[in-house]
Order: sequence, then C-alpha cells, then structure tokens
Amino acid sequence: MSTGLIWIVVGILLIVSELLATSIVAVFIGVGALVTGILMQLGIIESSAAQYIVFGCVSLGSLLLVRKRCKTWFVGFTTDKTSKQQEFQQSIGDRVVVKTTFNQGHGRVVLNGVQWDARSTDELNAGDVAWVIKNDGITIVVGRNKP
Repeated sequence: MSTGLIWIVVGILLIVSELLATSIVAVFIGVGALVTGILMQLGIIESSAAQYIVFGCVSLGSLLLVRKRCKTWFVGFTTDKTSKQQEFQQSIGDRVVVKTTFNQGHGRVVLNGVQWDARSTDELNAGDVAWVIKNDGITIVVGRNKP
C-alpha cells in the first residue's frame, strides 16, 4: 500500500472516530491526513518533510479557522439543567389519565400523550382522571385532587 493511501485511510478513520468522541479535533486532523494523502497520490508532494508540513499546516489551519463554526454541528444543542427542571415543574397541576390500575401505589399514567411511571397514595383505576402533584426523577406523583 502506498504512503498516500495510508494517509487517506488514517484520515478517514480519524473523521469517523469523531462520531464516538465529540472533542471536534479528530475531524480536522483527519482532514489534514486526507489532504496530505490526496496530494501524495497526485504526485504534488513526495518528501517526508513536505508530508508533515502539509499535514500540520492543513490540520492546524482548519482547526483554528473552522472548529468554532462547526462545533454546534458535532456537539448538538444542550440546555441548562435548571431550565429543564423548571420546564418539568410546569407539568404540576396537569390532568393525567390513568393507564394501568395502581398496585401498591404504583401505576402508569398518560401525560401529554406520553406514558409515565407514577406513584400515588390514592386508589386509582385504569381510565380514572388524576392530577400531577410533583415529579420525582422519571416518576411523577399523582393524586385524585388538583394541587
């Protein structure tokens, strides 16, 4: 296998590795390796020194110039944890429909079209209407009376 193809394979592996590690650095190192490999395959560069110079310059240049702009594509959207908690607290007082009869204080309810694990001190049967009292992680506490 020629040195140019090795650079191309390494570049592709680095870019694919970014799917597992979202540091957003491997992509740019991979781009540097790809460019180096392509230039070698085209016969534009041949010496080891030229390979390393092209690899280093393209990797560093793309990292410095493009990383900040592309970061949101790789990392995605994140929110502040406190805003999620406030959003979930907005469900308190909402009406739910009991999906499964509560057994020993545990059952399932439907809130906004989604089924949730729920707890209640009230006896609730499938089809009953209840109200969200509070949240407890991924379980909601419901009751017969609106809070």
